[in-house]
Amino acid sequence: MPPPARRGRPAAALLALALGAFAVGTTEVVIAGLLPEVAAGFDVSLTTAGLLVSGYAAGMVVGAPLLTVLGARVPRKRMLLWLAGLFVVGSLLSALAPGFGVLLVGRVLSALAGGAYVGIAAVVAADVVAPERKASAIAMVFMGLSLANVVGVPGGTALGQAWGWRSTFWAVTGLGVVLLVALALLVPLVPVTPRGDLRSRLTVFRRRRVWMALAATAFGWAPFLTVLTYIAPLLTDVTGFAERTVPLVLVLIGLGMVVGTPLAGRLADRALLPTLYGALVGLVAVSLLLLAAVHSKPVAVLGFLLFGLVGAAVIPPLQTRVLASADGAGDLASAANISAFNIGNAGGPLLAGGALSAGWGLTAPLWIAAVLGAVGLAFGAAGSRR
Repeated sequence: MPPPARRGRPAAALLALALGAFAVGTTEVVIAGLLPEVAAGFDVSLTTAGLLVSGYAAGMVVGAPLLTVLGARVPRKRMLLWLAGLFVVGSLLSALAPGFGVLLVGRVLSALAGGAYVGIAAVVAADVVAPERKASAIAMVFMGLSLANVVGVPGGTALGQAWGWRSTFWAVTGLGVVLLVALALLVPLVPVTPRGDLRSRLTVFRRRRVWMALAATAFGWAPFLTVLTYIAPLLTDVTGFAERTVPLVLVLIGLGMVVGTPLAGRLADRALLPTLYGALVGLVAVSLLLLAAVHSKPVAVLGFLLFGLVGAAVIPPLQTRVLASADGAGDLASAANISAFNIGNAGGPLLAGGALSAGWGLTAPLWIAAVLGAVGLAFGAAGSRR
């Protein structure tokens, strides 16, 4: 008899789990396009409004492991429902916020829930399918994040600009309610299995290969946001595109992500380490390609399309690698890996910003991305040695 986790309709369960990732990804990024409206609405500076971005990232880093530890003995479906409920509360608080401080609190609550949700959803996705399809199932969850960049973020930004930034948070709140219903109806109830006490499960972090896998995630993912954060001045001042072209290039990157995520999932099911190494090598190579040919508009367009593809392709093998390295405590390691992704989100742009401030030129994020990807590859290779 198959284990209870694999009963029911895996495809429907994966769609529900991916919907949550879509909501988390949309909420995380959409605020960037609405910062001027928020700043004007609360009469704060753009720098202060930027705390809504960094605060969310910090909440993701802290929330993923913290809430996963606190909910260690809770059945995973129930935990996902609680996290989705907290996400709705945070989104509703953001929509109703009478002041900037309340909005920031709402953002942090959404981030705490979102970080833990994605980590646990990846574990549940791997549980509801056959062992040989784990990477593809994880890729399905992260496809929600990719689609958020193509559909959710542009749509939410357009909605907020047309009807006010609060309308975006009302839409996200409604999405959270739909998520609650989908999780309740489509995700199977997995009984709590004996996983040992918390102290014994935390010993997973004594394993060298787990830390190598987490470092590979932080450095291997960092190139993506390193380039994306400063893509507008790169396209306009270096490549020579008009400002109105920037959103179109971002859509191309998103389309590349939609292709790269499931493709990497299928390849990782067949050969995990070659897929991981190939994606990281591809990320380094495309960064160097753009560095060498960013002055050419056709090459830049092709390069950024490939950048989205290989950038998203690192996600499924990185997440699957961590789960494989942490047998017996996959939920904790998966949550820590979500924190590692967000450390990369923060660290890469910070380095690029320092390079730009030092006068190293607008192409600095590209070579920094190549270096970070190479470091991620080195950690990935080191972690595979016995």
